[in-house]
Amino acid sequence: MGESLESRLSQVKFSVSPAGADRIHHVNQEDVRVVLGRLPLELWRRLRAIHFNDQSRGARVLGYVNYGRREIALCALPPRISFFSALGRGERPGQFGAQRGHQWPSLAIRRFMLYDVFLHELGHLQLVNENSRSERLRFAHEKLAQAFAVQWRKRLWSMPFSHPDPVHNRPSPEELGFGKTPMPVFTLSAMSGL
Repeated sequence: MGESLESRLSQVKFSVSPAGADRIHHVNQEDVRVVLGRLPLELWRRLRAIHFNDQSRGARVLGYVNYGRREIALCALPPRISFFSALGRGERPGQFGAQRGHQWPSLAIRRFMLYDVFLHELGHLQLVNENSRSERLRFAHEKLAQAFAVQWRKRLWSMPFSHPDPVHNRPSPEELGFGKTPMPVFTLSAMSGL
């Protein structure tokens, strides 16, 4: 008899540490539960706990896994931030709903934390060499963890997901500014009549 999704989700423990200064937790337990519910159970069967903590070290650390490869931490960050330097090769701010050179909107920050940082950390829990004598070499390292995040983000965003929170879908054209009415352009000849 297989384990149900709800049963397995209820076994994942969550903890929240208060954030200091002006830092905030951009995502929460419900956000992460939605992402886990969209993934095959075998990808996160090892996961025991998710911690929302304040260990970002000046926004240099966005998330990490524990040494036992069974727990993930997502770090509190400033309310206004740009992740341009954190983007992986081939990634662009627009993929998450942000514009290059600008502070990221809250929705784009949340989308990045869930569909890049969280999926990346989940990638570190994937066994890549079960027979390795070294515990460290059994699991995916940075390159494979990022490839895991990119692959699953593309799969999850390949089709619209019916959910009231837009964070669980790719950015809409309106979010990226493509659905807005263009501003009128005033030329010198048009302004001469003023």
